[in-house]
Amino acid sequence: MIDALISGKLYGQPTERTSKTGKPFALAKVRAAGGDGESLFVNVIAFDTAPCTALLALGDGDSVALSGSLTPKVWSDKEGNARPGLDLVAHQVLTAYHVTKKRNAMQRGENVSGNAPATRQQRPKDEAWRAMAPHDRSGLDDGAPLDW
Repeated sequence: MIDALISGKLYGQPTERTSKTGKPFALAKVRAAGGDGESLFVNVIAFDTAPCTALLALGDGDSVALSGSLTPKVWSDKEGNARPGLDLVAHQVLTAYHVTKKRNAMQRGENVSGNAPATRQQRPKDEAWRAMAPHDRSGLDDGAPLDW
């Protein structure tokens, strides 16, 4: 399996199912843009509560970014041509809603859950960066080529 970050648009409506043990899970299909201009379909399954809830709140055509364990597959189309496919077990789901919610919370000085003020570390001013930097840089370059 491969740790992956996939982004694309939902193809169809995500569905909720229940396993034999009674635990709910969500299924979805994402159309991701391939490097050659063709679309690549990613079959998504989510078992944890947060990614399941996030997927089920979306509809056909919504943009989504998913992270999780990716498994490459091959399937045959109607003409019998081998086509690439991907199966993803989603661990995290990020949508435009999540980005907007986090951005607004940070602007209000709240943490992401909205309960208490967030402690934001301030970036030092340029003068502070210069004061921390070494003043004598002559020893940093020995003139030798780098081994890449």
